[in-house]
Amino acid sequence: MIVDSDGDATVGVPGLPPLSLDDAYAAAARDVLRGMVASAADPIAGGRHKVFGRADLAVVPTTSTIASHLPRAVGLGLALERLRRSGRRGDGDPAEVAAWPADAVVVCSFGDASVNHATAAAAFNTAGWYDHSGLRIPVLFVCEDNGLGISVRSPHGWVATTLRSRPGIRYFAADGTDVVETYRVAAEAAAWVRRHRRPAVLHLDTVRLMGHAGADAETAYRSPAEIAADVARDPLLATARRLVAAGYASGEELLARYDERGWQLRRIAEEVLDEPKLASPVEVVAELAPRRPARVARMVADSAARAVGPGAGARAEAFGGKPPELTGPLTLAQSINAALADGMLDHPRMAVFGEDVAAKGGVYGVTKGLRDRFGAARVFDTLLDETSILGLGLGAGLAGMLPVPEIQYLAYLHNAEDQLRGEAATMRFFSRGAFRNPMVVRVAGLAYQEGFGGHFHNDNSLAVLRDVPGLVIAVPARPDDAAPMLRTCLAAARADGAVCVFLEPIALYHTRDLYAEGDGEWLAEYAEPAAWADRHVPVGRARVYGIGSADDLTIITFGNGVRMSLRAAATLADEGVGTRVVDLRWLAPLPVADIIREASATGRVLVVDETRRTGGVGEGVLATLVDTGYVGAARRVAALDSFVPLGPAAQQVLVSVEAITQGARTLLAR
Repeated sequence: MIVDSDGDATVGVPGLPPLSLDDAYAAAARDVLRGMVASAADPIAGGRHKVFGRADLAVVPTTSTIASHLPRAVGLGLALERLRRSGRRGDGDPAEVAAWPADAVVVCSFGDASVNHATAAAAFNTAGWYDHSGLRIPVLFVCEDNGLGISVRSPHGWVATTLRSRPGIRYFAADGTDVVETYRVAAEAAAWVRRHRRPAVLHLDTVRLMGHAGADAETAYRSPAEIAADVARDPLLATARRLVAAGYASGEELLARYDERGWQLRRIAEEVLDEPKLASPVEVVAELAPRRPARVARMVADSAARAVGPGAGARAEAFGGKPPELTGPLTLAQSINAALADGMLDHPRMAVFGEDVAAKGGVYGVTKGLRDRFGAARVFDTLLDETSILGLGLGAGLAGMLPVPEIQYLAYLHNAEDQLRGEAATMRFFSRGAFRNPMVVRVAGLAYQEGFGGHFHNDNSLAVLRDVPGLVIAVPARPDDAAPMLRTCLAAARADGAVCVFLEPIALYHTRDLYAEGDGEWLAEYAEPAAWADRHVPVGRARVYGIGSADDLTIITFGNGVRMSLRAAATLADEGVGTRVVDLRWLAPLPVADIIREASATGRVLVVDETRRTGGVGEGVLATLVDTGYVGAARRVAALDSFVPLGPAAQQVLVSVEAITQGARTLLAR
């Protein structure tokens, strides 16, 4: 608040002229009411949802009432502190939210019932874990405790006991119905967090006036006396009594002011009711996941120019004088490792983190050596909790970093999938692009591991990812695709705020051969930076292999299916059948144009899908063929609807080279 030379109180918002208190109140009320009536003029969500948020005030919109936003708050706190200590706060990109102040703290509110939710437990545990480890996270959690979760009561004393017991988190409490006490304790808590750069929780004892939502009739589970007691503790009434007792105003004056505000709100409500609503699919999805392929391609070219220009010396030093393009053919794992290193060199705010990624270098060695090259501040191990790993990524992206979290196995993602679906992927959608969560989530997955696994380490299900609107899903099968696809994902995250899942087939990490042992045909040279622009792989573009005449059959596949399909195609070539093998590479968005072109070229399509028949990728490919008017023959070879068992039994439910070959013969015999 600002008081001018005439003694008039105004409210200042950075970049905007100051407003009187009355004008500021009306503006705030209008924003809230616009959200309630889904007005397209709503300044934060644009009619897509009722969320609270203001980009110019760094109020991040949340759509959840069950604490799924708390892990992001922890991640944002950790990222802000790392940026503060490194002296980097923002990168000058106008798409970034802000260059955060050096003393910035994160404030995150939630309800008492949310204390019991797994995401809240994960956030508190992560904040305490890092504090215990000596890392600083300036986060103030604010618990508004009215004793109810819809109709379920929080046991007396449970919330206070739970919050007090969190190690590494300082506890503050106040009567939330007493405005003066609340302000005093809140200021004390915020100052403590700002000074010590450590997490704290402010526990406010509040009341709930009216039901949880419009359809919630609280008389079904609360007595009239209990409801009346809450009304008597209404902080508005308590404040009015305090003002009257102190002689600042009479009861009549306050009632008149209350009525005046009521009529003001009614007038604003009537105005916003008539405002336009979103009226077309294009308007609704405009901010879902905008794609700017030309800008992404330009970013890749710029990275290449830096790698051979100003950054050539640092690059040579980082690779010990021998960059990867000079080391000979690489495996898939080695290619990803080299591309991560090149990404770290080009993006000073890029960070790689997850379980076992630092000292160990990853379970499969994919991040080996990165910590030694770039330091523990940029390549670090996390605690064993996928929700917290993704929460750190959400917060880091919001702070202006380029996070690359790793989920150790695809099946582990299911523990935390809502951090992608409900939090990361919705950020642009519910803020009209004002906030973004750029990130590239590396996931080791899919099946065909030998001598290790079972369904947790050989998970072949992608259904939970494929239906998340706007999510980019990349699946590199070959080493010479992995590096350019990873560069594309990193550029898309920076250019468009894209949320990318980079799914790495574990069984192909260290594969060297294709047709026969020792042929080395699954290895590939790493492209020198001068060739990056020419070998750029745009999002949603497939790769096609021609075997023989390539005129008889089209096989559409991805991941492990590429290697198996190429081997099957070699067998078919000996039988006089020419095959084109289409590696989708991108499962979201699917390369529709490439699918239709290659399918139409032969009129016979075999979809080879290593995921399950129900909910698998093959369903999407076949639906694409139908939707676009394909009239040729089509058949599918897919894994059974089963978890992947341990040992040789896995071959009974997964796709095999023999099944692909036989499926092709059956299709050709029609």
